[in-house]
This record gives sequence, structure tokens and C-alpha cells, in this order.
Amino acid sequence: MTETIHRLVYYSRNRASSSPEDLAAAIQRILAASRRNNARVGVTGALMFNAGCFAQVLEGPQAAVAHTFERIQQDEQHGEVSVLSFAPAAGRAFERWSMGFVGDRAAEAVRYAAVANESGYDPSRMTGDALFETLHRLVLEEESGVPQDRHIG
Repeated sequence: MTETIHRLVYYSRNRASSSPEDLAAAIQRILAASRRNNARVGVTGALMFNAGCFAQVLEGPQAAVAHTFERIQQDEQHGEVSVLSFAPAAGRAFERWSMGFVGDRAAEAVRYAAVANESGYDPSRMTGDALFETLHRLVLEEESGVPQDRHIG
């Protein structure tokens, strides 16, 4: 019997250093730790940084996702951590990504500004489904290099 996959969608406010160089280094450290830890416990997902917020989808066995999220909540770089959804999922949407990431280069920041403009990128006003769909679309764009449909729920 296979274990049910659970998906958690959350956002948090950035409390990492504000200089562009320090922020880039902090995000790289977050990604390296996430990829290492997530691969070990069977968690996949995607992370986006935009407009001073982190938005993330975590998916995997319920206990592993919950434990991963507990670590995130204790990380001083994340403030005002808010869960938008946590529920069973039909399957993994990010199965090839121990932690996909969008928004880490200057060219991408310009491209993802459209996300902020279209949605106001106020994650507190987005539903878990809308944030999940946004991250999934952006990761698909990263993989293919081809912009996907820009509908934001």
C-alpha cells in the first residue's frame, strides 16, 4: 500500500538580510538545506521569492511534510508564516524537484513581476489553490523555458 501524499501551501514574510547580495546568499543557503533535507525524507515542492515574501508548496508523506514545515516555522528568516492549505493530494505536482525555485535571478525578477502585478502578489489574499497553481505554472516555465498561460486564481 502506498502512502497518501499531502500538500501544504504556505507563505511567509522575508526576515533575511535586505542587501541584494546577502539576500541571494541566504536564499541559496535555504535552497541547499531544503534540497538536502527534503530528498532525505521524501518531500518535494517549489519555493518562490517575490516582493519580500516566500511562497512554498511542500508535498509528500503527511508526517514528513508536517516535520519539514515545523522546521520552517522555527527559521528566523521566515516571519508571519501562514498556512493556506494542508490536505491530501491526488499525487505529486513537483515529483522531480526536491525543491524547485523561481525568482532567483535579475531576469526572472522582471519576468515574475507580472505575477505580482496580476495577483497583487499579496499571498495573504490568495487561496492555497491559487498559490499552488501559480508556483506549478512557474516551475513548468522554468523547466521548459516557455511561458505558460498567465491565469492566476
